[in-house]
Amino acid sequence: MKKLQLRLAFCVIAFAFAWSPESATQAQELVDDGEMAGYLLAPIERVPEEFNAGFAMYVNAWPLLEQYPGRRFQTGLFGTWMFPVYDPPVARPLKEGVYTDVEGGLGWWRDTRFATETPKFIMGGVDLNFRKWANGPGAGKGRDWDKPNGKYGVAQLSSRVLWPPDGLNLKQGTNGGLWGYGYLPLPLTDAKLTTDGKQIPTGNQSWTLFLNTKNFKGPVAFFTPYFWSQVLTEKPELAGKLLDAAPVNPNRALQMETQYIPAKLATTDEGVSYARVANVRYPIGEDGNSKVVHRITSFKKSALWESVQSWFDGGPVADTKFNASAAYVHSFRGDGSITWKIYDRQTPKAERYPVTWEGIAEPRAFDSDTFGYAWKEPQAQPLQSLPRYYRLTEDDRGRKQWRPVDESEVPRESGLLDAEFASFERPKTEAYETPQEESSSWKTPGPAAGPFQVFPGDGSVVTYAWYRFADQPAMLNAGLTDAERERVQQRVELIHRHWQIDDEYMAPPKFGKLAEIDPALIVTPPTGLEIGYVPIVIRQASAKETQLP
Repeated sequence: MKKLQLRLAFCVIAFAFAWSPESATQAQELVDDGEMAGYLLAPIERVPEEFNAGFAMYVNAWPLLEQYPGRRFQTGLFGTWMFPVYDPPVARPLKEGVYTDVEGGLGWWRDTRFATETPKFIMGGVDLNFRKWANGPGAGKGRDWDKPNGKYGVAQLSSRVLWPPDGLNLKQGTNGGLWGYGYLPLPLTDAKLTTDGKQIPTGNQSWTLFLNTKNFKGPVAFFTPYFWSQVLTEKPELAGKLLDAAPVNPNRALQMETQYIPAKLATTDEGVSYARVANVRYPIGEDGNSKVVHRITSFKKSALWESVQSWFDGGPVADTKFNASAAYVHSFRGDGSITWKIYDRQTPKAERYPVTWEGIAEPRAFDSDTFGYAWKEPQAQPLQSLPRYYRLTEDDRGRKQWRPVDESEVPRESGLLDAEFASFERPKTEAYETPQEESSSWKTPGPAAGPFQVFPGDGSVVTYAWYRFADQPAMLNAGLTDAERERVQQRVELIHRHWQIDDEYMAPPKFGKLAEIDPALIVTPPTGLEIGYVPIVIRQASAKETQLP
């Protein structure tokens, strides 16, 4: 008995010696930083091509990662790509090498300065081949106002929603609400026969973002037709084929694009590779399923355009509801696929192997218009975590894949059990600044009231002012004459007077709750500026680094 006790004591001492803090550090040094990236795809049935005038849908909004990992993190939640087509009804895309669309959506991006675990929303209009892009009012490619690159591409339409250049904030802590959004064209501007003084036409489609959230419903902002048509002075052969004038493809891809989720990789002395991934979560309902996309709808132009055009021409006030007879709700096929792979950046693409979701979850259509995932082992609400550990194995056909394993199956000598994902501490953050020169479109003619400040939940302070709609910087840079801007001003005043933020626009969802915009960004116009004026952000900075009045 005493001999057995001595042996046990020796084993305990030996184990403690073998896994002292120093040896644990040595094991962690064997761990490589890597990532998980790829797409989740949700196939939908094709719809008739005459439904070529925009879309609307509901996307679940939630914190994908338990902990925001820093500015390498770039991923969207489920979203889509809206491309122009020409020669309808064939719906042929533009020739190869010509890329332009509206994408964006909910997510996190590397150039986001005030990111948190809660996603933000951007509009994501892409000019020809990514030369420029427009993410919202005052937000676009780069930070240099001498080269706007799309930062004047979106005009503010709503008098009630404030749009920061860092992206439209959802209420901090949003966890499983449905974010309703879509784009329909409105005839806010008139078609033009010239563009920048050349005999090249600009169309009159103002692709307008509509939201359906708990605390705001209706139109928010629109891409100016000039954002798309500027390039025609260089490429006149594209006239009529860009989003200022062309219809759109109703049969869009629906995917979740993930460019970086933190991972750690290690290989044992026996040559077996393991990985540990940051905690990835999905919203889970009482039924143990994750419903992530709902009611994808495509529209004919008569969904809103015709009644609004008649209204602007002196007819009756247009109904805010999208015309149901001009809508087509897409059906999900019921299947789906995952292309996520785990690798480090030194790994050749041919050796970047996929993650298998077999045994984790099954893509599923819960009814014809709702897509999500049925979990094999549902966890408690509100969030379902993916497995955190994986081993590189082979399937029945000898193809390598990362298969989830329990923590107990990961060798301690791999170092992964003790590896950590460092928490992000936001460094000193450069403010978004708008031009200060008196001759700039921000100062001349300038705002009618302000500045004012609000404090959204992302740790920033947003400074804004009230501009007459036609005098906002985007409209002054929209390729319009003074008279043309005044006609748009009159139309926007009709919208402000008759369309309210609690009216019904999109058809409501059939289940769940709506997500909220950060309440700090829902504003009320000053007395006398209720009609025809809009709030424009002129600065966004870190609240901690800003000396407040």
